[in-house]
Amino acid sequence: MTVSIVVPTRDRPARLARCLTALEAQSLPEMEIVVVDDASVDADAVAATVARAPRARLLRGEGRGPAAARNLGARAARGEIVCFTDDDCVPVPGWAAALAERIGAGAQAAAGPTRNARPGNPFAAAAQAVASYCAEATIDPATGRMRFAPTSNIACRADVLAALPFDERYPLAAGEDRDWCARLVASGAALVFVPDAVVAHHQELDARGFWRQQVRYGRGAHRFRSDHGAQLEAPGFYAGLVRRGFAEGPRAGALVCVAQLATAVGIAQEAAGTGR
Repeated sequence: MTVSIVVPTRDRPARLARCLTALEAQSLPEMEIVVVDDASVDADAVAATVARAPRARLLRGEGRGPAAARNLGARAARGEIVCFTDDDCVPVPGWAAALAERIGAGAQAAAGPTRNARPGNPFAAAAQAVASYCAEATIDPATGRMRFAPTSNIACRADVLAALPFDERYPLAAGEDRDWCARLVASGAALVFVPDAVVAHHQELDARGFWRQQVRYGRGAHRFRSDHGAQLEAPGFYAGLVRRGFAEGPRAGALVCVAQLATAVGIAQEAAGTGR
C-alpha cells in the first residue's frame, strides 16, 4: 500500500530538517512526505529545508493551526494510508512500515508510542509523561485497541480520513487530536496500538514554554468536553498520571502536578472566553 506522511510545521526549519532526515530513511519504497508550512515568518528557510529532502514536497497553509494544516496535507496526499508526525519528532527506522502493516491487516487507524528525546530536560520529561499517559491509559490490553493517540504518531486509511477530517474549529495544538480520535472510535473504527512504531520527541521546553503548553492543553480540553459532553476522569486516573510523572524523576513529577494547575487555568480561560 502507498503511504503519505504529513508534517505540519511553522518557523522551525532546524527541527524540521532533523525530522525529514528520519523520514527519508524510512524503508517503504512507495512513500511521499507532504510538509505543510502553516504561514511561517521565514517561509524561505522552510522551503529550502524541504527542497533538500528528495521525497518531500511543500504546501503553503494559511496559519489557521495544525488541524487545518493536517487537513490540507491529507487532501493533497496520494497514498492509501496517511501518517502524521510533528516537525520536532524523529520516527525510528521502520516506523511508517509498522503502522502501514497494521492498517493493511484490517485496522482503520494505528498509532505508536512517542518517547521523550530530551531526558535531561525535566520540562520535556513532564510534558511527554502527561501526553503518553493520556494515550496509554486508553489501551485495551485484550484487543490492543486504544481510544486516543496524539498526532505526533498516528496513521489512518486515506478514505477514512477523507470522511472524518480534523475539526478546524480547534485553532491550537490542543484538543484537536482528542476530538478526532473520539469521533473515529465513535464511528466504530479500530485505532490499534503498534508498540514498535516509536517516535522520539525533541521538545525544547523551559519553564515558560511548559506552562504555556499546559495552559493551551487546558483550553483544548474545555472545547473537547463542551463538544463531547465529556466529564472529568476518575481520581485514579490523576493519581496514575502523577505516578507516571515521578517515574521520570522528582522534578518531572513535581512538574506534572504543576501541569494540572496550568490545565485548570486554561480551562477557566477558555470558559471565560467562549461563555461555555
